[in-house]
Amino acid sequence: LYCERILIFFSYLFLFITLPFSLIFCLYVIRHYERAVIFRLGRLILNDPIGPGLLCIIPCLDVVKRVDLRTYTFDVLTQDVLTKDSVTVAVEAVVYYRIFNPILSVVNVKNAYYSTRLLAQTTLRNVLGTIDMCALLTEREHIAELMQETLDSSTDIWGMKVERVEIKDVRLPLQLQRSMAAEAEATREAKAKIILALGEKEASTLLKSAALEINNCPIALQLRYLHTLNSITNGKQSTIIFPIPIEFIPLVKN
Repeated sequence: LYCERILIFFSYLFLFITLPFSLIFCLYVIRHYERAVIFRLGRLILNDPIGPGLLCIIPCLDVVKRVDLRTYTFDVLTQDVLTKDSVTVAVEAVVYYRIFNPILSVVNVKNAYYSTRLLAQTTLRNVLGTIDMCALLTEREHIAELMQETLDSSTDIWGMKVERVEIKDVRLPLQLQRSMAAEAEATREAKAKIILALGEKEASTLLKSAALEINNCPIALQLRYLHTLNSITNGKQSTIIFPIPIEFIPLVKN
């Protein structure tokens, strides 16, 4: 400590002698989205970061570490993941993170950003390894929240805050895609056949009811007969020759 005080004293004396030229090396401008962590002779000066604003240091004795507090994003490289039901899928994700404690991000880890990226890749594989393929395709939001919570708790000691995780894409093997497409097509065909069968059943019931009504009403039979003739002519002027008069139809029926 005695030697440090001597060095600091002579440093201030040198700065005073070389004024105003020494101010060029003493003044730092810390932006609004930045904070400064200062080390003097290898030791942390303050327990709180400094900034924003103008900062004055002692050249050669002080080392300034600038820390950016803005939110950063990075894409997790495509990972070939083996799901719980032994299906290999290729997954892409994006992570949003920022530094909330500049002191921890400088003191506890060498490169907080790079370490967070590596941890995100391993966390993606570990989390998806406990989930089956169907859940991966249908519950992306839940999986993303689980990854965010896992990453956030792991990077807390580094002063990092993982704000959000999004799963961008999930690619299945080509053979599995064909199998799923065939299964979906078979399901659609089965549903179509069921709907067609129900329609035929309802139609047969209605036809039976209509036949009973026509059978009980001779006039309705004649009207139906005329309607059929009109449908045959398609609204055009035509001459139709009846083999028997219409009045004889009830007699033929009897």
